[in-house]
Amino acid sequence: MAGHEIPEPADRKQIADPTAELRAAEETRPSCDPAFRHGVVVGFDGSTSSERALAYAIGMARRSGSGLIIVHVANRLPTTVWAGCEPPVFVDVPDHRTEVLGLELACADYLAEVPWILVERGGDICHELEEVGREYSADAIVVGSTHGIVGRIFGSVAGRLARRAQRPVVVIP
Repeated sequence: MAGHEIPEPADRKQIADPTAELRAAEETRPSCDPAFRHGVVVGFDGSTSSERALAYAIGMARRSGSGLIIVHVANRLPTTVWAGCEPPVFVDVPDHRTEVLGLELACADYLAEVPWILVERGGDICHELEEVGREYSADAIVVGSTHGIVGRIFGSVAGRLARRAQRPVVVIP
């Protein structure tokens, strides 16, 4: 009927919007700088292998014209080391290395070629690198290889990340 509106009954149930949960989840996610969307994520801790990974990631970001997201994962140690409690509980150990690494990176001439940011996280290295990659919709994650007995016993970060990541992982020897 033209010109007439049919009022909705007061007791009518609203049909849930199936995209409402997805939109709500996206709204609660921390926003990231759009300039770094589809950038290159690189794990960096100041070690020789992470410096090589950083150099490769800089070249990759420069060639693709994207930003560089440098991620430093702070230490988390189980409290069982000190307290002997069960089950293991993780505590954050103050890690001032991120500040030191940030200052070193800010003074580095080789980073002048690409836009970059330093992101600090705490927790499992593989999980945090993949999480940052997801947040920024990264095109790739670059990590250095692990050398030594610790990597052989517990498995390398690069190996674990390559098995579980949802985006390409580049491992630099």
